[in-house]
Amino acid sequence: MTEQTTTTTEAFAAEWRTWHAAQEARLADPHGFLAITGLHFLDGEPRRLPDAPGVWTTGPEGVAVVLGDGEELVVDGEPVRGEHRFGVLPERGGVTARWGDAAIEVAKRGGNDLVRPRHPGHPLRTEFRGTPAFPPDPHWAVTGRYVAFDAPLPTTVGAAVEGLQHVYDAPGKVEFELDGRPLALTAFNGKEPGDLLILFTDATSGVTTYAANRALFVAAPAADGTVTLDFNRAHNLPCAYTGFATCPLPPAENRLPVAVEAGEKIPYERVAGQGAES
Repeated sequence: MTEQTTTTTEAFAAEWRTWHAAQEARLADPHGFLAITGLHFLDGEPRRLPDAPGVWTTGPEGVAVVLGDGEELVVDGEPVRGEHRFGVLPERGGVTARWGDAAIEVAKRGGNDLVRPRHPGHPLRTEFRGTPAFPPDPHWAVTGRYVAFDAPLPTTVGAAVEGLQHVYDAPGKVEFELDGRPLALTAFNGKEPGDLLILFTDATSGVTTYAANRALFVAAPAADGTVTLDFNRAHNLPCAYTGFATCPLPPAENRLPVAVEAGEKIPYERVAGQGAES
């Protein structure tokens, strides 16, 4: 290996370590997914939750909570008491209220209104020791080609929570090769305009990597459709750590028949059988 190649490989690994540290910092935020203590689906029957104040319901006019004597939430910086209506929430949208040092997430997922309290002292967060991963290797950063569909394709996928479904618009697919084998993955819209999100499984899923899914963000394609799939940055979604997440599953065509030995592995919490509430 030449000195230039060694320098390039070291720089690649350093960039990956910075990325992975940022991933773990977001995950372990005091009000991140590791702090969730419950997943409560709402209906028309008033319910008092064990880890949030008030009595909760939902209906045609949206989510409402009735706070008892001495109970208070802070919504949009304003303290509220008595009855408070969050209204009709958009799909994949939500509101976060504060209750002491906890964050009370009120959201809609798969057409269902839900409450997910996030408590910083939850053991899953306080005992988090990072996520194991394959060593970064430039071999797994491959060039692909984005092929747009004639029109975005509504795609229904399952969820980590049984019985729940998500619908995403798939704008196109990414074609690429791994070790000379032609492959393709359906892509969803990413966080930023033009960016892509790919959900997939492969031959390592359920063996060394999380069984249900891994995710990969892809930067917006170049003018000729060229993209880079850096599988070193294939990461776990929150459902890999906790049963209180509603993460989408990959579409059937995104089950790769090859072993992608790159990116994040099964979390320690899943291996140990701890912290993954269901």
